[in-house]
Amino acid sequence: MAFPSLRALRHRNFRLFLAGQIFALIGYWIQIVAQSWLLYKLTGSATLLGVLSFASSLPILLLAPVAGWWADRCNLHRTMFGTQLLELLQAVTLATLALTGVLQPWHIITLAMLMGIFVAVELPIRHAYLLELVEGKEDLPNAIALTSLMANSGRMVGPALAGILIGVLSEAHCFLINAFTYIAVVISFLLIRVRAQPREPSKQALLAGLREGFAYAWNLLPIRALLMTLAVVALLATPYSTLMPVMVREVFHGDSELMGFLMSASGGGAICGTLYLASRKNARGLVRLIIIAVLAAGTALALFSHAPSVWIALPLLSVVGFGILVTSVSVNTILQTIVDDDKRGRVMSLYTAAFLGIMPFGALTAGALADLIGPRATLTLGGLCCVAAALFLARNRHRLREQIRPIYERLGIARR
Repeated sequence: MAFPSLRALRHRNFRLFLAGQIFALIGYWIQIVAQSWLLYKLTGSATLLGVLSFASSLPILLLAPVAGWWADRCNLHRTMFGTQLLELLQAVTLATLALTGVLQPWHIITLAMLMGIFVAVELPIRHAYLLELVEGKEDLPNAIALTSLMANSGRMVGPALAGILIGVLSEAHCFLINAFTYIAVVISFLLIRVRAQPREPSKQALLAGLREGFAYAWNLLPIRALLMTLAVVALLATPYSTLMPVMVREVFHGDSELMGFLMSASGGGAICGTLYLASRKNARGLVRLIIIAVLAAGTALALFSHAPSVWIALPLLSVVGFGILVTSVSVNTILQTIVDDDKRGRVMSLYTAAFLGIMPFGALTAGALADLIGPRATLTLGGLCCVAAALFLARNRHRLREQIRPIYERLGIARR
């Protein structure tokens, strides 16, 4: 591979997977922006925006550990394909209800929760599935970074397209476009040919398996500390996207097109973060990078909440997107590097729960607080708490490094 930052693309299966998922993720973000804009237009309630995010993410917190236990046992390719087909059916249902003019707020929230259930099953399996797509750990960190780059490219392009499509067509057409993007997903999975990783036969019961996974993660300080830091970011920094319709209409006095561009700005910052991470050779030095990223995201979020104009808000949102992305992907990379293979699915399910599973509580709290004290004060509070979390992690970074270093040396990961 001529470009080291793209070395995971030498694997045919990974290229096919990436090609299908980029279409699906653009469509997903088109749908996410359209449904939140439509819900706020129908109800005018910031609290219901929080309820929407809560409903879509709560299943991830509740079901991800079970999905992780299953990921350590199931056929990953078949299960991934099955979740994609279920997500396609959800998109078709939402588009049909919207196009026929019968879509109500409770439909939007219920279908968002249904999508959350499918995503809860998919994500831990997706993390474990990457190992099969690249056939080993050598290119796994690069595959994680490129997958994140794909996700955030969709996050940047999707909202911008949604803002334009809502103005030119309608929210219903956004839902329909999302449904059509799954055609590429289905084709890619039909072409992928993976060799399943060997699994040790296990008769371990579900509860015993979950207890083993929790104990393993809790007793290793690096895993525990990184998951807790990630949970703080998910709870206090990510709700900015939930409050974006409120900020656009009440603070910046804009429309759906402006919301799309603001969301794309954070996606652009995230892409910059993934490009940097993809250029790295291994996981060394990521603890320090996580501290810097959380500190930057919290500071930029607090400043964004008081931005006097859109032109100042755009670069600040880019920093927020950069910080959140670098934090989540760096934690992912460290965990995927140090975790035992037979517990990978369960640990990565805890990663999913700590990030996407915690988001609903942040979204619900942020929505309620925004109605009480305003969106500016809500975002300022979240940003300052993230700064405090970064400083706390900085105080304990030497203990984390002492426990991580022997694992890196055993794996032959050279110092950069």
